[in-house]
Amino acid sequence: MKNILIIGHSSGIGKALTELLAENHNIYGTYCQHQPDFNHQNVHSFPLNILDENPDFSFLPETIDGVVYCPGAINLKPFARAKAEDFLNDYKLQVLGAIQSIQACLPKLKNSSAPSIVLFSTVAAKTGFNFHSIVSSSKGAIEGLTKALSAELAPTIRVNCIAPSITDTPLAHILLNTPEKIEANAQRHPLKKIGTATDIAQMTAFLLSEQSQWITGQIFSVDGGLSAIKS
Repeated sequence: MKNILIIGHSSGIGKALTELLAENHNIYGTYCQHQPDFNHQNVHSFPLNILDENPDFSFLPETIDGVVYCPGAINLKPFARAKAEDFLNDYKLQVLGAIQSIQACLPKLKNSSAPSIVLFSTVAAKTGFNFHSIVSSSKGAIEGLTKALSAELAPTIRVNCIAPSITDTPLAHILLNTPEKIEANAQRHPLKKIGTATDIAQMTAFLLSEQSQWITGQIFSVDGGLSAIKS
């Protein structure tokens, strides 16, 4: 039974992943604003503000087999109205938070026989969209971090990244809060539907598993075909 750390497991993709893995793995999940409601003997939840200067990871066991960093934000606004502070705050949450989490876990990951790290980008990092300059900047950094760490930590630790399109999670609620918005966003994708948290969680579970043991340094587009197909 593996020990998996999921930063931000109380909602969205983190919650779906916890539910998917809990039966066969020990889940060490963190939350900040939303108290989790899991009731499973293998799920252990801990409060953690990843923006703290020195986040406390003392709750972790000596061996960690997988780390998944889920915190994110979708701050969309015209570039001319975006302030330096907007970019900085987004970078702190999405990039520096991931860096601090991975650095804290490195010694424990090295105790594992098959450790894996999974990060998240966005389809907007490679495909240009209006008003996405803030999130595209930070997620572009995540993709670069994935490549650099996969090289530096090989052959011991695998590092991969998933780049979803819009998914039906609380984070994207403002973009999907009416039937008309859901339909309009669905029609933008070649598969004509919105992704779910479970869609992304299933790919994450694969990248954590030994079934993906020969995969590292990759950015996987799980986006309904949006980045690859012109429809």
